[in-house]
Amino acid sequence: MFDTPLVERMSHIPPASPFLFWVPVLVALTIWVAFQAITGFEMVALALIGWLLWTLAEWLLHKYVFHYFGPAPWQRRFHFIAHGMHHDYPQDADRLVMPLGISVPAGLVFFLLAAAIFALPEASMLFVGFGVGYLFYDGVHYYTHHMKARSRFGKFLKKHHMVHHFTGVDGLYGVSSPLWDYVFRTQHDRRAKKDPAPAE
Repeated sequence: MFDTPLVERMSHIPPASPFLFWVPVLVALTIWVAFQAITGFEMVALALIGWLLWTLAEWLLHKYVFHYFGPAPWQRRFHFIAHGMHHDYPQDADRLVMPLGISVPAGLVFFLLAAAIFALPEASMLFVGFGVGYLFYDGVHYYTHHMKARSRFGKFLKKHHMVHHFTGVDGLYGVSSPLWDYVFRTQHDRRAKKDPAPAE
């Protein structure tokens, strides 16, 4: 994909890399919060809210960033590098998860925003939930492309994402959860509502 060998090598991301980096960080934060003045119920509730915030961020990024195809050459290049290449080569396992060079700064931004609004223990648990949601997304994304779905829910998620990939559907942007596709009515092809019916 890249002419420069170093950049090309760096573009290949082992699927385990986000888990190897983020799991120790999230576990350490959870242990630290457990020793602060915060109840177990509050920890779980904040983590679930953080997870929900991730599912919204996932939907927004997928729809408005990854699928934005602007007119300028640099915009088209960005689209290809960020997501278009994945649609062209969906079975490329080395370019399936988000590079740490993107997920670490993005995670830091979310953490700083949360810490600017809430006390540090509460912000940390929101971040833990957000991070777990992100890891679930990366895991589900890899699973839908490279593993056989056996459970009913697994088959549902796989079908949801494969329809997005292979039918040209303008919708189905949720990967780890279809929630926001239902909320924002993108669970079907949105072009069906835009295109006029053919003349008789």
